[in-house]
Amino acid sequence: MLPRWGLAARWLPPPAPGFLLGFLLLIGAQNAFAQSPDQVLVVVNKRGVLSSTIASYYMSRRAIPRTNLCVISAEPGEDISRGAYVSDVEKPIGDCLRKRKLEEQILYIVTTLGVPLRITGNGDGIRNDAASVDSELALLYARLHGNNVPLAGPADNPFFRHRDAPFRHPQFPIYLVTRLAAWDMHDTEALVDRALAARNAGQFVIDARADNSTPGNDWLRTAALLLPKGRVDFDNSAKVLEHVNNVIGYASWGSNDPDRKHRFLHLGWLPGAIATEYVSTDGRTLRHPPDDWELGNWKDVSTWFAGAPQTLATDYIHEGATGASGQVYEPYLTGCPRPDFVLPAYASGRTLAESFYTGIPALSWMTVVIGDPLARLKP
Repeated sequence: MLPRWGLAARWLPPPAPGFLLGFLLLIGAQNAFAQSPDQVLVVVNKRGVLSSTIASYYMSRRAIPRTNLCVISAEPGEDISRGAYVSDVEKPIGDCLRKRKLEEQILYIVTTLGVPLRITGNGDGIRNDAASVDSELALLYARLHGNNVPLAGPADNPFFRHRDAPFRHPQFPIYLVTRLAAWDMHDTEALVDRALAARNAGQFVIDARADNSTPGNDWLRTAALLLPKGRVDFDNSAKVLEHVNNVIGYASWGSNDPDRKHRFLHLGWLPGAIATEYVSTDGRTLRHPPDDWELGNWKDVSTWFAGAPQTLATDYIHEGATGASGQVYEPYLTGCPRPDFVLPAYASGRTLAESFYTGIPALSWMTVVIGDPLARLKP
């Protein structure tokens, strides 16, 4: 899984790369890019069992204005066809933004458990027209402004690698979309509460594979170099980092590390902690696996859960993380979030949404980001 490929540009020209100097300047300016609750649109599926309850809890805790609530009516299953996505998800959300004149003000869109997760597609490799609902929604800003974005394959993320630029419109013509979702209401409420309690403390755990021949390991090593000295646990041996306490950030190969055998790592997560990994299907479902399910293998279907044997992003949330990225279908390695951008951005004081999206190369593709977009590591 996760072979290498080059992103096929099909929308905006690639953004200029961020620079270490800009990152270092950010370290001393933790409040420079803080965003406000009135820039968040919360999406509820009225046919989802917990969607409204989650939205109500979050909007109350974050003081999101009631005018920033958008109610849609879609089939509550995790999969949705492209046609149903356009008519039942994208169009009504676009109508909410237009009618309330919020197109420019809103920077973040938050979907909730019960909003469909995956747009089904043709399964045609790099030309796949499938996507995560949230990654497709990120392009709604461009579409509201008359830009036609072709469906097949990944679209360049204009915010990718922008370590030192504030996220704003129209400079970056997208929305940053995250999802408030976990196995159940208890885990989702806990996620929100932990986001509000986030502080800039603790260790960044970075677990590379023993083989050093992949760019994924290079990105993990670079992340370790860019993070604050003395706050990084880095390993590139066959050892799997487990039972580490005071974790504020985590990056690894997940179940694509051949030395990892267990689903849970028993990390001691601090409030505000985030996780990212190079795994093809860790965002494939938000459903609760059987308690005795363990990581499996591709050859034995009986070891799979929800269509795959791989790690799940929601396991990290259940164990105590505040945010995590996942992939709903095969993204290929260079379509996964880049930890060398995500973790340093978060350590510098950027919001959870900004941090993940500065490290996500492609939109209209496979990534889903779980978490409160406003979560930020306060001093």
